Amino acid sequence: MPTLDRTDNVFVLDLGEDENRFHPDWLAAVADALTEVERASGPRALVTSASGGKFYSNGLDLDWLGAHPDRFESYVGDVQRMYARLLSLPVVTVAAIPGHAFAAGAMLALCHDFRVMREDRGFWCLPEVDIDIPFSPGMSALVQSRLTPQTAHEAMVTGRRYGGGDAVARGVVDHATAEADVLPAAMEMAQANAAKAGGTLGTIKSRMYAAALAALLDPRPAG
Repeated sequence: MPTLDRTDNVFVLDLGEDENRFHPDWLAAVADALTEVERASGPRALVTSASGGKFYSNGLDLDWLGAHPDRFESYVGDVQRMYARLLSLPVVTVAAIPGHAFAAGAMLALCHDFRVMREDRGFWCLPEVDIDIPFSPGMSALVQSRLTPQTAHEAMVTGRRYGGGDAVARGVVDHATAEADVLPAAMEMAQANAAKAGGTLGTIKSRMYAAALAALLDPRPAG
């Protein structure tokens, strides 16, 4: 389960030790952590990472969804609200990606202001086209708001797997480095921007991503 700690001005949200799929309890824990970060005062920033090493997140909990098909719409709504909160959070956010970030987990990384990825192993990938799960309008808007049109098209239409070097070249992540340096690099980036936290930053983000936020928070069924 996710856990939140703080080092100086940087909150560190550890997403967990396994595939870190979005079980409802997992989503609730992340929501509580984001509330704590939002309510804190003074300089602060947020880093998300994962302690298991192999995965950042594999996204939707398909096993849970299979057992609860009647809750599909509310579940997707909860996921998209998490995305919207991160996208507009009034602190600088950095994703430290130590391993695979797939599907909804890859989209979670995109919600951050900056991303640092392991250079030698692990992929960032949107495999929805290969697993027959179309992007919701909100998820489509999120991806297209955070990647160049060319990269968004390639990632969504082909399901390409991007390693660290390719991810940097395509603008999917900002930096790729050795496994041991992923979290320290993200922490350094976050600490350098901690003084920017506050309402002005939140307003800038909300206006910058107004269309994506509206799509993510649209109460109509995801389809």
